Amino acid sequence: MRTRRGVRYPKVNVRMGRCPGKASGVVNKRRREVSEEFVDRRKRNKKSPDVSGCGDLFDALPDDLVVCILCKLSLSASSPADLTSVLITCKRLNGLGLHTMVLSMASPKAFAVQPKNWSESAHRFLKQCADAGNVEASYTLGMIRFYCLQNRGSGASLMAKAAIKSHAQALYSLAVIQFNGSGGSKNEKDLRAGVALCARAAFLGHIDALRELGHCLQDGYGVRQNVAGGRRFLVQANARELAAVISSNPTALTNAARYWLSWNLLLPHRHSQVSSSGCPLLSDFGFNVPAQEVHPANRFLVEWFVARGGSPGPDLRMCSHAVCGRPETRRHEFRRCSVCGTVNYCSRACQALDWKFRHKAECAPARRWLDVGREFEGGEQYFGVDGTVDGVGES
Repeated sequence: MRTRRGVRYPKVNVRMGRCPGKASGVVNKRRREVSEEFVDRRKRNKKSPDVSGCGDLFDALPDDLVVCILCKLSLSASSPADLTSVLITCKRLNGLGLHTMVLSMASPKAFAVQPKNWSESAHRFLKQCADAGNVEASYTLGMIRFYCLQNRGSGASLMAKAAIKSHAQALYSLAVIQFNGSGGSKNEKDLRAGVALCARAAFLGHIDALRELGHCLQDGYGVRQNVAGGRRFLVQANARELAAVISSNPTALTNAARYWLSWNLLLPHRHSQVSSSGCPLLSDFGFNVPAQEVHPANRFLVEWFVARGGSPGPDLRMCSHAVCGRPETRRHEFRRCSVCGTVNYCSRACQALDWKFRHKAECAPARRWLDVGREFEGGEQYFGVDGTVDGVGES
């Protein structure tokens, strides 16, 4: 095609969509500039915390505020997954989630790992919580090391660390160790130290310790005998347990609670009417009280030894109270029932609870066993049906 002056127009490569020569270079250069500018803009958007006024605000939060939020989360955690799911979210939450303040405020349920999931990482996490000053972690890890891992010295020191900070459960567990001489020989029992630890735990409101102290006073076990004072402590333990149930249950005045607290003068001892979920601890006075929640450390011990056949070792026995979980550390450490001889307990509190909950309906005299029991090397002690101790051999 020609112009009016007869000059031809330059040919355009329509099929390729570009002009030859210098025009094509200009177009390609412009395209490269536009693409580079777009890439630079995207990089700046990733690095900048503020993109058009609304970017990733989490990076702008101060560490103190994030730690405060994580403390509330660890305090209210209902399972280990609540805290671990946060730790694996990002590098920043992983670092702040292991802060000393966060670990020191972790609830017992936050590190209540199941025995089947026990590993070195779980052990290390519990140790970090204990080192951060978490008394519940110190007590739980101390129980696991003392009874499950058979590391007696380290376990006792961790429980003592919690007891120094007035942890009632740790004080009571140390008292049981002193009464039985756990981890040593029968000559290493310290009854007076056990009574002193029980008294301290009872002062802090531990119901089992108060019950144990009452039985010690009644029997003169490690302390001067005072039957009236011991009976008073036992009644006080029952009253505290009843008050704890009412305070922990906001609907204590419902029909179900009325059944628990029902007064029945005609049938004061018919335990068969009590459901399996309740503990008829006050049935002697006409009350039916539901069982309290088991501590995570005791639940761990129970599940740990059940998974291993229910026996801590050859010729060693478990405490017959179903929710205790404490095993013997030597032969004939625990005391047996003086009537049937088929059950054994680590403490008078466990014996009293199991007697009223289960064993009273099952206990039957076994005179032949009692005669054989006196021939055991070193001797044993036997619990009477009312929680008293019949001294046979070891005293």
